[in-house]
Amino acid sequence: MGIDLNEIIPLGRSYTEYVRMFGLDEIGEPVSILDCGGGPSSFNSCMSRKGNFVVSIDPIYEFNKVDIEKRINETFNDIINQAGKNKDKFVWDSIGSVAELEMMRRSSMDEFLSDFEKGKKNCRYISADVTGLPFKNNQFELALSSHFLFLYESILSYGFHLNAITEMLRVADEARVFPLVDLNIDRCSYVDKIISKFEQKNYLTSIVKVDYEFQKGGNQYLKIMRA
Repeated sequence: MGIDLNEIIPLGRSYTEYVRMFGLDEIGEPVSILDCGGGPSSFNSCMSRKGNFVVSIDPIYEFNKVDIEKRINETFNDIINQAGKNKDKFVWDSIGSVAELEMMRRSSMDEFLSDFEKGKKNCRYISADVTGLPFKNNQFELALSSHFLFLYESILSYGFHLNAITEMLRVADEARVFPLVDLNIDRCSYVDKIISKFEQKNYLTSIVKVDYEFQKGGNQYLKIMRA
């Protein structure tokens, strides 16, 4: 896809965070899930071991394990240092300290790295852009976007968001996007526009509050379902 790995800052979240961010503890039976912009998170590895069909897409997956691990090591300390400098933007509750955050993030990415080569061979990690997903219509039950859509409002346009969520709903019965705030912990201005747009198309929309909040104000996800 022609991306420059040196411009990417890879950061992986844990399986437990995904469950809490998206209310996935409500899911009992195995489901098919598309994780959009999954990066080096442990979600795919953990969910796949539980018998769920999970595919993660991210342009970073075009690179090999060695190169991704090298880039993680190059950027990780700066990410943690920035979190320490901006502690007031986070809720230090379930994650109690910068040291605990460092341990959780590192553990999650180590889990990803240990699974990546096998998962890539099994087509669980696919290099793709969320605005042009390489999947059939209705291939998944649920499509997720964690800390990508809405978060980077200053970089990604409304049109990009509309195209991305349209694609998520083409390939899945339901889309969930978390959080609804941007990097400055302000509610993204695209949220209400997206809701209005999809309600006009007769989709069912709702904002769901969850018991997870690390980024201040980041305790809701947007759910969009086919009617």
